[in-house]
Amino acid sequence: MKRIFLFLVTNIAVLVVLSISMRVLGIEGILDQQGIDLNMNSLLIYAAIIGMSGSFISLAMSKWSAKNMTGARVIERPANATEAWLVDTVRRQAQKAGIGMPEVAIYDSPDVNAFATGMKRNNALVAVSTGLLRSMSQDEAEAVLAHEVSHVANGDMVTLALVQGVVNTFVIVLSRVVGHLVDRVVFKTERGHGPAFWVTSIVAELVLGVLASIIVMWFSRQREFRADAGGAGLAGREKMISALERLKANAGQPHLPDQMAAFGISGGIGHGLRRLFMSHPPLDERIAALRAARG
Repeated sequence: MKRIFLFLVTNIAVLVVLSISMRVLGIEGILDQQGIDLNMNSLLIYAAIIGMSGSFISLAMSKWSAKNMTGARVIERPANATEAWLVDTVRRQAQKAGIGMPEVAIYDSPDVNAFATGMKRNNALVAVSTGLLRSMSQDEAEAVLAHEVSHVANGDMVTLALVQGVVNTFVIVLSRVVGHLVDRVVFKTERGHGPAFWVTSIVAELVLGVLASIIVMWFSRQREFRADAGGAGLAGREKMISALERLKANAGQPHLPDQMAAFGISGGIGHGLRRLFMSHPPLDERIAALRAARG
């Protein structure tokens, strides 16, 4: 739960910072309609700009952030046979998937994991952990790379950014409406907006942001099934199943940094309320989906 909680806080913090900045600069004044009511047209435009900006700013910084958070080292010139194999495998899979060659990187971690990120399909980053290279066979590692290349080919990072942007937009609109109602009904402010509007709006934005993330996490889980199928197409279904089974055997190991969790391949076990906030489906379900597709 802590992993997902911190992931959500990162996105919500961007919204809060942007919202406060707009308030300090006086831009939120356009939301007042003659000082009496909310200007809903202006509010929708404002919310869309802030919501989409926060999401795509994060996406634009994703490669830089990923490298810094994980300490990933991009392979410029392969220093050994393993690095040469990684670069050659990703190049071959990228050509097969019809995308530009991603940067290939290794990051030092006992975690058996990998991730892909980047704003463009033809300028992405694929990184694997040293733990994965030590724990997996070459066939299993090939399937993991194929899974990540499939994420890039499917444009999953951009799709998630769009979904998050739309969700952010509705969160901002609803939080301002809640703040406006509290300010008018509870605190009886007749013109303009008092402190209650701003305090209530920020609190509502935090709460609604957490609840709205359920939608984003649902989309994230669906994209994992699609990437598994794409990985099976690039590397072979049995290799993909074997890789997921290996991840399941190492399920108790550490995870990626919290902000990168949604971009990794590893999943976990989720039940009840916790499942709603999972970025990945349980590995058992992913394995079963691949086996059912084979049938």
